[in-house]
Amino acid sequence: MLITASQFAILGVSAFALTGLLTWPVRALAIRLGAMDAPNLARKSQAEPVPYLGGVAIALGITITTLAAVYVGGNKSGENAGQLKDLALTVLLPALLLGAMGLIDDLRSLSPWPRLIAQSVVGTVVALVIVNAGTTGTPFGTSTLNTAVTIFWIVGICNSINFFDNLDGAAAGAVAIAALGVFFIAFDRGQELVSALSIVTAGATIGFLMWNKSPAKIYMGDAGALFLGIIISVATIRLNPGIEPTWKSLTIPAILLAVPLLDTCVAVFSRISRRVSPLTGGKDHLSHRLVRAGLSRPMAAVGLWAASCACAVIAVLVYKNPGTLGTLLITAFTAGWLLALVLFLRTRSQD
Repeated sequence: MLITASQFAILGVSAFALTGLLTWPVRALAIRLGAMDAPNLARKSQAEPVPYLGGVAIALGITITTLAAVYVGGNKSGENAGQLKDLALTVLLPALLLGAMGLIDDLRSLSPWPRLIAQSVVGTVVALVIVNAGTTGTPFGTSTLNTAVTIFWIVGICNSINFFDNLDGAAAGAVAIAALGVFFIAFDRGQELVSALSIVTAGATIGFLMWNKSPAKIYMGDAGALFLGIIISVATIRLNPGIEPTWKSLTIPAILLAVPLLDTCVAVFSRISRRVSPLTGGKDHLSHRLVRAGLSRPMAAVGLWAASCACAVIAVLVYKNPGTLGTLLITAFTAGWLLALVLFLRTRSQD
Protein backbone atom coordinates (compact mmCIF):
# COMPACT_ATOMS: atom_id res chain seq x y z
CA MET A 1 0.00 0.00 0.00
CA LEU A 2 1.08 3.56 -0.62
CA ILE A 3 0.47 6.08 2.14
CA THR A 4 0.49 9.77 1.27
CA ALA A 5 1.92 12.59 3.34
CA SER A 6 -1.59 13.77 4.22
CA GLN A 7 -2.51 10.30 5.48
CA PHE A 8 0.58 10.24 7.68
CA ALA A 9 -0.43 13.67 9.00
CA ILE A 10 -3.87 12.28 9.86
CA LEU A 11 -2.17 9.42 11.73
CA GLY A 12 -0.07 11.83 13.78
CA VAL A 13 -3.01 14.11 14.59
CA SER A 14 -5.17 11.11 15.52
CA ALA A 15 -2.53 9.80 17.94
CA PHE A 16 -2.13 13.31 19.37
CA ALA A 17 -5.86 13.74 19.96
CA LEU A 18 -6.48 10.21 21.27
CA THR A 19 -3.57 10.26 23.73
CA GLY A 20 -4.43 13.76 24.90
CA LEU A 21 -8.05 12.74 25.51
CA LEU A 22 -7.15 9.46 27.21
CA THR A 23 -4.76 11.17 29.61
CA TRP A 24 -7.64 12.92 31.39
CA PRO A 25 -9.49 9.76 32.57
CA VAL A 26 -6.18 7.98 33.24
CA ARG A 27 -5.12 10.88 35.47
CA ALA A 28 -8.44 10.75 37.30
CA LEU A 29 -8.02 6.99 37.81
CA ALA A 30 -4.48 7.45 39.13
CA ILE A 31 -5.70 9.99 41.69
CA ARG A 32 -8.53 7.68 42.72
CA LEU A 33 -6.16 4.73 43.15
CA GLY A 34 -3.63 6.84 45.01
CA ALA A 35 -0.98 6.21 42.36
CA MET A 36 0.86 9.40 43.18
CA ASP A 37 4.52 10.38 43.01
CA ALA A 38 4.99 12.06 46.37
CA PRO A 39 7.97 14.37 47.05
CA ASN A 40 9.15 12.05 49.83
CA LEU A 41 12.69 11.39 48.60
CA ALA A 42 15.68 13.68 48.30
CA ARG A 43 15.81 13.12 44.54
CA LYS A 44 12.20 14.27 44.07
CA SER A 45 11.96 17.87 42.90
CA GLN A 46 8.21 18.50 42.68
CA ALA A 47 6.50 20.40 45.50
CA GLU A 48 3.20 18.47 45.44
CA PRO A 49 2.23 14.84 44.70
CA VAL A 50 1.75 14.20 40.99
CA PRO A 51 -0.24 11.23 39.63
CA TYR A 52 1.55 8.45 37.79
CA LEU A 53 0.12 6.16 35.07
CA GLY A 54 0.47 8.57 32.15
CA GLY A 55 2.22 5.70 30.37
CA VAL A 56 -1.11 3.90 30.19
CA ALA A 57 -2.55 6.72 28.06
CA ILE A 58 0.55 6.75 25.84
CA ALA A 59 0.46 2.97 25.34
CA LEU A 60 -3.25 2.99 24.53
CA GLY A 61 -2.93 5.94 22.16
CA ILE A 62 -0.05 4.43 20.18
CA THR A 63 -1.43 0.87 20.14
CA ILE A 64 -4.97 1.79 19.13
CA THR A 65 -3.90 4.27 16.45
CA THR A 66 -1.26 1.95 14.98
CA LEU A 67 -3.50 -1.11 14.82
CA ALA A 68 -6.37 0.94 13.39
CA ALA A 69 -4.08 2.34 10.71
CA VAL A 70 -2.88 -1.12 9.66
CA TYR A 71 -6.43 -2.48 9.66
CA VAL A 72 -7.85 0.40 7.61
CA GLY A 73 -4.82 0.81 5.33
CA GLY A 74 -4.19 -2.83 4.39
CA ASN A 75 -5.54 -3.37 0.88
CA LYS A 76 -4.71 -7.06 0.74
CA SER A 77 -5.46 -9.61 3.40
CA GLY A 78 -1.99 -11.14 3.18
CA GLU A 79 -0.26 -7.77 3.40
CA ASN A 80 -2.51 -6.73 6.27
CA ALA A 81 -1.87 -9.94 8.22
CA GLY A 82 1.87 -9.72 7.62
CA GLN A 83 2.07 -6.15 8.90
CA LEU A 84 0.00 -6.98 11.98
CA LYS A 85 2.27 -9.94 12.77
CA ASP A 86 5.36 -7.79 12.21
CA LEU A 87 4.09 -5.03 14.49
CA ALA A 88 2.93 -7.44 17.18
CA LEU A 89 6.15 -9.46 17.36
CA THR A 90 8.72 -6.69 17.07
CA VAL A 91 7.04 -3.62 18.55
CA LEU A 92 3.66 -3.57 20.24
CA LEU A 93 3.69 -6.82 22.23
CA PRO A 94 7.23 -6.31 23.60
CA ALA A 95 6.43 -2.66 24.38
CA LEU A 96 3.22 -3.62 26.18
CA LEU A 97 5.02 -6.32 28.17
CA LEU A 98 7.70 -3.94 29.39
CA GLY A 99 5.07 -1.24 29.91
CA ALA A 100 3.12 -3.65 32.12
CA MET A 101 6.25 -4.36 34.16
CA GLY A 102 6.80 -0.61 34.44
CA LEU A 103 3.22 -0.20 35.62
CA ILE A 104 3.83 -2.76 38.37
CA ASP A 105 6.97 -0.85 39.30
CA ASP A 106 5.00 2.42 39.42
CA LEU A 107 2.42 0.87 41.75
CA ARG A 108 4.60 -1.42 43.88
CA SER A 109 8.24 -0.40 43.34
CA LEU A 110 10.34 -3.24 41.96
CA SER A 111 14.06 -3.48 42.65
CA PRO A 112 16.36 -2.53 39.74
CA TRP A 113 17.69 -6.00 38.90
CA PRO A 114 14.36 -7.69 38.01
CA ARG A 115 13.64 -4.75 35.73
CA LEU A 116 17.02 -5.03 34.01
CA ILE A 117 16.62 -8.79 33.58
CA ALA A 118 13.13 -8.35 32.08
CA GLN A 119 14.44 -5.70 29.68
CA SER A 120 17.30 -8.00 28.63
CA VAL A 121 14.95 -10.95 28.01
CA VAL A 122 12.51 -8.88 25.97
CA GLY A 123 15.37 -7.17 24.11
CA THR A 124 16.88 -10.55 23.24
CA VAL A 125 13.62 -11.91 21.85
CA VAL A 126 12.96 -8.77 19.80
CA ALA A 127 16.54 -8.76 18.47
CA LEU A 128 16.33 -12.40 17.40
CA VAL A 129 13.05 -11.78 15.57
CA ILE A 130 14.32 -8.63 13.82
CA VAL A 131 17.68 -10.09 12.78
CA ASN A 132 16.24 -13.44 11.64
CA ALA A 133 13.53 -11.64 9.64
CA GLY A 134 16.13 -9.45 7.98
CA THR A 135 14.36 -6.22 8.99
CA THR A 136 17.39 -4.56 10.60
CA GLY A 137 17.70 -1.19 8.89
CA THR A 138 21.49 -1.22 8.62
CA PRO A 139 22.84 -4.76 9.15
CA PHE A 140 26.55 -5.29 9.49
CA GLY A 141 28.89 -8.15 10.28
CA THR A 142 27.46 -11.53 11.24
CA SER A 143 24.00 -12.39 12.56
CA THR A 144 25.54 -12.92 15.99
CA LEU A 145 27.07 -9.44 15.99
CA ASN A 146 23.87 -7.88 14.66
CA THR A 147 21.87 -9.60 17.41
CA ALA A 148 24.28 -8.55 20.16
CA VAL A 149 24.32 -4.91 19.04
CA THR A 150 20.52 -4.88 18.71
CA ILE A 151 20.06 -6.26 22.24
CA PHE A 152 22.50 -3.69 23.61
CA TRP A 153 20.71 -0.87 21.78
CA ILE A 154 17.21 -1.88 22.93
CA VAL A 155 18.19 -2.30 26.58
CA GLY A 156 20.32 0.84 26.50
CA ILE A 157 17.61 3.04 25.00
CA CYS A 158 14.93 1.67 27.35
CA ASN A 159 17.09 2.66 30.30
CA SER A 160 18.06 6.00 28.75
CA ILE A 161 14.44 7.05 28.24
CA ASN A 162 13.63 5.89 31.77
CA PHE A 163 16.62 7.81 33.18
CA PHE A 164 15.71 10.89 31.15
CA ASP A 165 12.20 11.01 32.61
CA ASN A 166 13.41 13.18 35.50
CA LEU A 167 11.99 16.57 34.48
CA ASP A 168 8.54 17.70 33.41
CA GLY A 169 8.24 17.02 29.68
CA ALA A 170 11.89 16.02 29.13
CA ALA A 171 11.44 12.39 28.04
CA ALA A 172 8.18 12.97 26.14
CA GLY A 173 9.70 15.88 24.24
CA ALA A 174 12.93 14.04 23.40
CA VAL A 175 11.07 10.96 22.11
CA ALA A 176 8.70 13.13 20.05
CA ILE A 177 11.61 14.95 18.40
CA ALA A 178 13.56 11.75 17.73
CA ALA A 179 10.43 10.12 16.30
CA LEU A 180 9.90 13.06 13.95
CA GLY A 181 13.50 12.71 12.78
CA VAL A 182 12.94 9.00 12.14
CA PHE A 183 9.74 9.79 10.26
CA PHE A 184 11.37 12.32 7.96
CA ILE A 185 14.08 9.87 6.88
CA ALA A 186 11.82 6.79 6.75
CA PHE A 187 9.18 8.63 4.70
CA ASP A 188 11.81 9.85 2.26
CA ARG A 189 13.09 6.26 1.97
CA GLY A 190 9.62 4.77 1.47
CA GLN A 191 9.69 2.78 4.71
CA GLU A 192 5.97 2.94 5.37
CA LEU A 193 5.75 0.82 8.52
CA VAL A 194 8.60 2.70 10.22
CA SER A 195 7.11 6.00 9.02
CA ALA A 196 3.68 5.13 10.43
CA LEU A 197 5.07 3.94 13.76
CA SER A 198 7.28 7.01 14.19
CA ILE A 199 4.61 9.59 13.28
CA VAL A 200 2.11 7.90 15.60
CA THR A 201 4.72 7.93 18.39
CA ALA A 202 5.47 11.60 17.78
CA GLY A 203 1.77 12.50 17.83
CA ALA A 204 1.07 10.49 20.98
CA THR A 205 4.02 11.89 22.93
CA ILE A 206 3.15 15.48 21.94
CA GLY A 207 -0.44 14.81 23.02
CA PHE A 208 0.81 13.57 26.39
CA LEU A 209 3.23 16.50 26.59
CA MET A 210 0.23 18.84 26.86
CA TRP A 211 -0.34 17.31 30.30
CA ASN A 212 3.28 16.57 31.17
CA LYS A 213 4.94 19.94 30.47
CA SER A 214 5.85 22.09 33.45
CA PRO A 215 4.11 22.14 35.83
CA ALA A 216 3.26 18.50 35.12
CA LYS A 217 -0.26 17.35 35.85
CA ILE A 218 0.74 13.71 35.35
CA TYR A 219 3.92 11.67 34.92
CA MET A 220 4.42 8.86 32.40
CA GLY A 221 6.14 6.73 35.02
CA ASP A 222 8.15 3.62 34.23
CA ALA A 223 5.17 2.24 32.30
CA GLY A 224 5.44 5.02 29.74
CA ALA A 225 9.24 5.29 29.70
CA LEU A 226 9.79 1.56 29.08
CA PHE A 227 6.97 1.39 26.52
CA LEU A 228 8.45 4.32 24.60
CA GLY A 229 11.93 2.87 25.01
CA ILE A 230 10.95 -0.22 23.03
CA ILE A 231 9.05 1.79 20.43
CA ILE A 232 11.80 4.31 19.64
CA SER A 233 14.64 1.77 19.88
CA VAL A 234 12.95 -0.57 17.39
CA ALA A 235 12.01 2.33 15.10
CA THR A 236 15.64 3.50 14.97
CA ILE A 237 16.93 -0.07 14.52
CA ARG A 238 14.62 -0.65 11.57
CA LEU A 239 15.32 2.75 10.02
CA ASN A 240 17.35 2.32 6.85
CA PRO A 241 19.04 5.61 5.86
CA GLY A 242 20.70 3.76 2.97
CA ILE A 243 23.85 5.86 2.94
CA GLU A 244 27.37 4.60 2.44
CA PRO A 245 29.66 3.73 4.04
CA THR A 246 27.64 1.73 6.57
CA TRP A 247 29.12 3.46 9.61
CA LYS A 248 27.49 6.73 8.55
CA SER A 249 24.06 5.10 8.53
CA LEU A 250 24.79 3.67 11.98
CA THR A 251 25.51 7.11 13.44
CA ILE A 252 22.04 8.45 12.63
CA PRO A 253 20.11 6.60 15.39
CA ALA A 254 22.78 7.59 17.92
CA ILE A 255 22.56 11.25 16.85
CA LEU A 256 18.76 11.23 17.03
CA LEU A 257 18.85 9.97 20.64
CA ALA A 258 22.07 11.71 21.66
CA VAL A 259 20.54 13.83 24.44
CA PRO A 260 18.98 10.96 26.45
CA LEU A 261 22.18 8.98 25.88
CA LEU A 262 24.24 11.93 27.18
CA ASP A 263 22.02 12.15 30.25
CA THR A 264 22.51 8.44 30.96
CA CYS A 265 26.28 8.61 30.52
CA VAL A 266 26.56 11.65 32.79
CA ALA A 267 24.47 10.03 35.53
CA VAL A 268 26.16 6.61 35.30
CA PHE A 269 29.75 7.92 35.15
CA SER A 270 29.02 10.34 37.98
CA ARG A 271 27.63 7.59 40.20
CA ILE A 272 30.50 5.22 39.45
CA SER A 273 33.01 7.94 40.32
CA ARG A 274 31.18 8.45 43.63
CA ARG A 275 31.04 4.69 44.22
CA VAL A 276 27.26 4.69 44.01
CA SER A 277 25.27 2.05 42.13
CA PRO A 278 24.40 3.31 38.62
CA LEU A 279 20.91 1.85 39.10
CA THR A 280 20.04 4.10 42.03
CA GLY A 281 18.23 7.40 41.57
CA GLY A 282 19.71 10.81 42.23
CA LYS A 283 19.79 14.48 41.34
CA ASP A 284 22.74 14.06 38.98
CA HIS A 285 20.98 14.20 35.61
CA LEU A 286 21.36 16.92 32.98
CA SER A 287 18.17 18.64 34.13
CA HIS A 288 19.30 18.82 37.75
CA ARG A 289 22.68 20.23 36.74
CA LEU A 290 21.04 22.84 34.52
CA VAL A 291 18.75 23.90 37.36
CA ARG A 292 21.71 24.15 39.75
CA ALA A 293 23.40 26.32 37.12
CA GLY A 294 20.54 28.82 37.43
CA LEU A 295 17.91 27.75 34.90
CA SER A 296 14.30 27.34 35.95
CA ARG A 297 12.77 23.90 35.48
CA PRO A 298 10.71 25.01 32.44
CA MET A 299 13.78 26.63 30.86
CA ALA A 300 15.85 23.49 31.52
CA ALA A 301 13.21 21.48 29.66
CA VAL A 302 13.23 23.94 26.76
CA GLY A 303 17.02 23.75 26.64
CA LEU A 304 16.95 19.95 26.45
CA TRP A 305 14.27 20.06 23.74
CA ALA A 306 16.36 22.55 21.79
CA ALA A 307 19.38 20.25 22.05
CA SER A 308 17.25 17.32 20.84
CA CYS A 309 16.01 19.42 17.92
CA ALA A 310 19.59 20.32 16.98
CA CYS A 311 20.52 16.62 17.03
CA ALA A 312 17.54 15.74 14.83
CA VAL A 313 18.53 18.44 12.33
CA ILE A 314 22.11 17.14 12.26
CA ALA A 315 20.89 13.57 11.69
CA VAL A 316 18.70 14.67 8.77
CA LEU A 317 21.55 16.75 7.29
CA VAL A 318 23.88 13.74 7.47
CA TYR A 319 21.22 11.68 5.69
CA LYS A 320 20.74 14.31 2.99
CA ASN A 321 24.47 15.08 2.58
CA PRO A 322 26.32 11.81 3.30
CA GLY A 323 29.52 12.85 1.55
CA THR A 324 32.16 15.25 2.82
CA LEU A 325 29.64 17.47 4.60
CA GLY A 326 28.17 14.45 6.36
CA THR A 327 31.61 13.38 7.57
CA LEU A 328 32.31 16.88 8.87
CA LEU A 329 28.94 17.01 10.63
CA ILE A 330 29.49 13.63 12.30
CA THR A 331 32.98 14.66 13.39
CA ALA A 332 31.79 18.00 14.78
CA PHE A 333 28.82 16.35 16.48
CA THR A 334 31.01 13.71 18.13
CA ALA A 335 33.44 16.34 19.39
CA GLY A 336 30.57 18.47 20.70
CA TRP A 337 28.91 15.50 22.44
CA LEU A 338 32.16 14.48 24.15
CA LEU A 339 32.79 18.09 25.19
CA ALA A 340 29.29 18.30 26.66
CA LEU A 341 29.92 15.04 28.54
CA VAL A 342 33.12 16.41 30.07
CA LEU A 343 31.58 19.79 30.96
CA PHE A 344 28.51 18.26 32.60
CA LEU A 345 30.67 15.82 34.58
CA ARG A 346 32.66 18.76 35.89
CA THR A 347 29.52 20.30 37.45
CA ARG A 348 28.25 19.36 40.92
CA SER A 349 26.57 15.96 41.03
CA GLN A 350 24.35 16.74 44.02
CA ASP A 351 22.83 19.73 45.85
